[in-house]
This record gives sequence, structure tokens and C-alpha cells, in this order.
Amino acid sequence: MIIYNNETKTFLLNTKNSTYAITISAKGYVAHTYYGKPVGKDDISYLTRQYEYGFSNNEIFREKHSLLDFLPQEYPTEGMGDYRESALAVTDANNHNGIELKYKAYKISEGTVSLPDMPCVFAGNSKCQTLEIITEDTVLNTQVSLFYTVFDDTDAIVRFAKITNLNNNKPENTVYIKKALSLAFDMDNDNYDMITLHGSWARERHIDRRPVHMGKQGVVSMRGETSHQEHPFIAILDHTATQNSGSVYGINFIYSGNFVADVQRNQFDTLRTVIGINPEGFTWKLQGGQSFYTPQAVITYSSEGLNGMTHAFHDLYREHLIRSPYKKSMRPILINNWEATYFNFDTEKLLAIAKEAKQRGIEMLVMDDGWFGHRSFDDSSLGDWYVNEEKLKGGLKNLVDEVNKIGMKFGIWFEPEMISPDSDLYRAHPDWAIQIPGREPGMSRQQLVLDITRQEVRDYAYNCVASILKSANIEYVKWDMNRQLADIGSINLPADQNGEFYHRYVLAVYEMQERLVTQFPNLLLENCSGGGARFDPGMLYYSPQIWCSDDTDAIERLSIQEGTALMYPLSAMGAHVSVCPNHACGRVTPFKTRGYVALAGTFGYELDITKLSDEEKNMVPVQIALYKRFSDLVRNGDYWRVASYSQNNEYDCWMSIAKDKSEALVTFVQVLNHPNNKTRMIKLCGLEAEAAYEVSYPDEDQEKFKPYTLQGSTLMNAGLPVGRDWGDFQGKLIYLKKM
Repeated sequence: MIIYNNETKTFLLNTKNSTYAITISAKGYVAHTYYGKPVGKDDISYLTRQYEYGFSNNEIFREKHSLLDFLPQEYPTEGMGDYRESALAVTDANNHNGIELKYKAYKISEGTVSLPDMPCVFAGNSKCQTLEIITEDTVLNTQVSLFYTVFDDTDAIVRFAKITNLNNNKPENTVYIKKALSLAFDMDNDNYDMITLHGSWARERHIDRRPVHMGKQGVVSMRGETSHQEHPFIAILDHTATQNSGSVYGINFIYSGNFVADVQRNQFDTLRTVIGINPEGFTWKLQGGQSFYTPQAVITYSSEGLNGMTHAFHDLYREHLIRSPYKKSMRPILINNWEATYFNFDTEKLLAIAKEAKQRGIEMLVMDDGWFGHRSFDDSSLGDWYVNEEKLKGGLKNLVDEVNKIGMKFGIWFEPEMISPDSDLYRAHPDWAIQIPGREPGMSRQQLVLDITRQEVRDYAYNCVASILKSANIEYVKWDMNRQLADIGSINLPADQNGEFYHRYVLAVYEMQERLVTQFPNLLLENCSGGGARFDPGMLYYSPQIWCSDDTDAIERLSIQEGTALMYPLSAMGAHVSVCPNHACGRVTPFKTRGYVALAGTFGYELDITKLSDEEKNMVPVQIALYKRFSDLVRNGDYWRVASYSQNNEYDCWMSIAKDKSEALVTFVQVLNHPNNKTRMIKLCGLEAEAAYEVSYPDEDQEKFKPYTLQGSTLMNAGLPVGRDWGDFQGKLIYLKKM
């Protein structure tokens, strides 16, 4: 998988369908050489262009600045003559800015390398190898190790860096890291486009595709989390690339805080793409003997369009990042009371929902916000994690026991990182809120944020959650975060370390969730942040599913779930059926279509089932039966995007195909219908061309929609007929079984 040629000083990192090459240049710099379709063991070091003309026609005498500003580098540094985007910036105790990394040694080891205190990939049942390239700056006596992990079952490569101050621990030997990204990647421009994801609350992760222009472009977050607005992902792709053809380079970041993801097109018409912790507001004090680890980043190459990129990400996250015992099992079908009751509920109301839900086949009741302190609106009690017994007569255990007697599991909502000014906790510890001394802290959703970078605050918040979970038979937790960070300051950090706050906050979240899944190993944890503001690979390390968006409208979800599924497995996307008019946008869609869209995620309900019509109530067990029939296929199969409503403005279509191509589920949603129009021929993908497939419609009248047989090549090249005579917002499920 990883080969080193000592003569050419070149490393080849080989996956099944790609080669990533690195060359140690004549000057000792670590140069990026090639990434794309597999290549042989030839000497390809010429691709670095290190011997091309600069200010001198001999590389040995070439001026360093002209070389560094041209050479494709694996981990470019600031202040030494490369004027493009850097990956590492360091100042010494005298505030001198500059670090120059030269190759020292390498190691190739079996398996992965763990990161302390952060999410990291693991080998699982697959074979993988890790390359460590050790570089050093002899002036600063600082060592930087570049790690690359390659797997035999996915084309994804995982990267990170370890920065070590090798000096003695004396003040004059301290260095300050101003920027430490996880990945830099150089390549020639070839009329490329780029894809990023943008959005806002209730419309997260919409796809934006545009040509790469001169200069720097990309996405960032300074909100303390990945955010609704931007996402730590960039794809660079051929201008003509489609879902199934063309070259695509995808980059994602296994982290849950501030990030930067940039592409820079420069004077030589080359591209440099970087991703990592956002350097704005970031400084890390690195004393002698200490090391700093960057979070891991993922890069993948596909020669088979966006679907190929997606499969690499999905396989990596399912097999090498998600650890939960639920990751390969069917999730309990839950009903959440938030949109059913908001804050207006009591024990009797919740039990009424549970009884009706049980009759229809739902398996878990989740009690959302409003069960603690004296909280009857969003203006109080965060931090006071004791049961409001005016609402829950007899206490929490009584409610859970009664729900269990009905035959249902029980889950609960928390927001452990937050504090309300109107709370007993704030009155006792006002200094526990994040704040800048002398400034009035800004409110958002009428709440402040706990300074969980402080151990005593972190312990309090965690112990509140743990004590509630130990008090009753609670099998699911929804961990929410309903506002973003501001007023950054901690009385716990020295003045020269306040730039560490954002990163320490993320590490604190990771520590709390690691404690949670360790102490309660069978707990189903679902992360959430005002919907989908913390949907990132870092959180998948702790929770197998994340609430995708607070917008549960089926049509809005088409674009949200399409963007999310570019990188993340369908099994990770929290998706529910809700009522109409939809609470986020007011749209009215058929109950059946809402179920089809939710089937492309974890599937559940977000409504008051006691208020549904008899027709809708009777559809619930039908939807549940479909979920149970197809859950394994959707959860473990390959996701293929067939058509995009966000592009064609008329219809959406996707497939889940078994790994052995023995079966597939096609979901089609017609958003806009037009009169007097021909049948659509939907060209499927990913099937076995020579196989015959039985085509059936599992949610339709079997007398009217009789099964028939078509060959895989026919379905992919000629297309599957789908009529247009059944109105707006209508959907169909089509099941294919190899004969």
C-alpha cells in the first residue's frame, strides 16, 4: 500500500483506485508529486518541477524564494518565501515569524496512529498502513511529523500533523503556534470547479458549485462549531464532472470547531487547497517538551464523479470512524415531543403520545426541552438539571417506568454546555459563563455558554447528565447546542494562552462525550446543534447519528439531505416525519412523501400522533414496515445520487444499492408537475450491467403496479419509466431485486 523508492526519494501511497505520491526534493523540502489514478513504480519525481527554470537555470544555485513560491509542498510554512497559503505559522519568544521544515526521516507502520483527546480513525477489520514523514527546523529545534493513513477498503487518505518543541522547558525556548492546519494539497489547475456547502438555520448544507477563479476562495467558521452557515468540506472537480464521471478531489475535516477550508489559484495557474483549524483567534503556546496535534483531515480522489467520492467518505466513516454499537444495527423508531408540545407538556400528555405511538408500532418516546428547573419557555433554567415535578408528577423515574410498561423505550434531551442567566446555577456561579471581564456578554436564544474549558465546570455539566441517566432507564440522549460562541474569554487561562480557548472548548466537548459513551456504552447518542450546526465527522466519533436540520419539511430536506449525503452515510442523518403545515416553512406535503424522505435517514416522528387523522395514523405502521424492510439496505448499502432537485428544479432521485448489487431501493420525489408532458426516463446507476432485475413498487397497489423485469444495462442506459400524472410533492419507492 505504501512504497518508498530510495533512489528517487519518492513515496507512493496506493489505494485500490488511486495513487498519492510525495517526493523529498534536492533541497530537503517535502514536495507533493501526484494524486490521481494509479500509476506504476516509475520515477515521477519530475512532476514536482523542482529543476525547472527560475531565476537561475540550475536548481542547486536556484534562489530559495523562487523555489519555495513555486514548489508543490506537502506542508508549506509561513515566513520563508512561499507566499501562497501556508499550513503552519510559528513565532518564537522574540516574536520572530518563520519556520522552515526539512526532511529528516520516515517510518511506515501497520495500522493507524491515535490522536490524544480528539476523534481519530481506526483500522477496524481492514488492513491499513501509516506513513510518518519527520521534518525539522534546526533553528527553532522544532519537529513536525506528517502522518498519512491509507486503507485497503476505501480510497480515502487520512492526514494530520504533530508539532513538537524539542527544547528544554525554559521561557526563551517557548514557541507560539499561530496556524496549524491539517492538510495542504497542491495541484495544477485544469479548468476546475469547486463545491462547497452553505446555509443557515433550517437550510443547512446546500451545494454550491462554481469555477475556481484566481486568488483565494473557500469557507470558514468562527462560531465555535462547524455551523449552519458553512461546512468543513471542499471538492475540486473537472468542469465537466458529473455524478458518475470525471475527476473529483474531496476534502473533509474531522473536527467540530472553527475551521478554514480554502482553495488558492496563483500566478503559475496551480491550486493549493488547505483545511484545518481557523487561525483567526487561534494561538497555541508550545513550551519545551510539548507537542501539539492537529485534528485529522480526509482527502479522497475519484475518477468516477461525485458518487465515487461519496462512496469513499461513506466507507471510511462507517468502517473507521463511527464506534457506536448502533452503527450497523437498526435504530429504534422514535417519536420526539418537541413539535408536538414544545414546552407545554406534562406526564399525562407524554403518556398519551406514548400509548398512541405504541399502537402504531413506534418504539421510543423522546422527551425534549422543558422538563427541568422551572422552564416553561426558552428564557430560564439551563444548568438546573433537576426534574420539574410540577410537570412530571411523581418524577422522572415514574414517567420512564410508565413508558416502559407501555412497551416503549425512553430518551431525553439535554443542552449541557449552556447556562441561563435566570437559573440557580448562574446565581451561584456567574463566573462560569464565557465572558470578557468588564463587557456585557451577548445573549442568544436568551442563554449564555458555560466555560467548559474549566475542569470544575465541565465536571458539573457532565455529572448532571450522568446522574439523570443513572436515575431511570434512559436509552437515548439528544445532546443539543442552541447558540454559538462569542465574548471569548476565560478566567482560567493566562493572558498568553487565551488564543487557545476555541480549541480547548472543542476538546472539552470531546472529553465530556467520551466520558458519556464510556460510562454508558449502550446509550444511543444523537448530537444536535440548533438542528444541523454540528454535523461533522468529529461528532460521528461519539454519536452514530446527528440531527440533520430543524427543518423537517420533505421538500426542503431534499437539498439538505443531498448536501449532507455527499460525505456522510445515510445512517448518520437524523430525519423525521412531521406534521403539515410544516412548522419551519408552512408547506403542505403528502404524508407518504414525508415518509419516503425520512427513510433516507434514521427515520422517526416529530409530531403529536394523537392529533393525526385516522388516515395518517393508519399510514404510520405502513411506513414503519417499509423502514424495517429496507433499513439494512439504506444503512449499509452504497448511496448513489441519480438526479438533483436543487439542479433541475423539478424532481429528485437517489438509490441505495447493496454492496453485492443484489438489490436496490430507488426513491423518486416529483416536486413540480407540468400538464401534458411525457413520461420521465430515469437513468439509474451502480447496477450490475448483465444482471436481470425485477422491478416492483413496494408501497403501491400490487394489482395496479405488477412487477416486471429489466436488465441492469437497460435500467442504466435506457432508463426506468416514471409517470408524471400524479401531482406535485408526490413520491415513489421502486425496489430492484437481482434475479
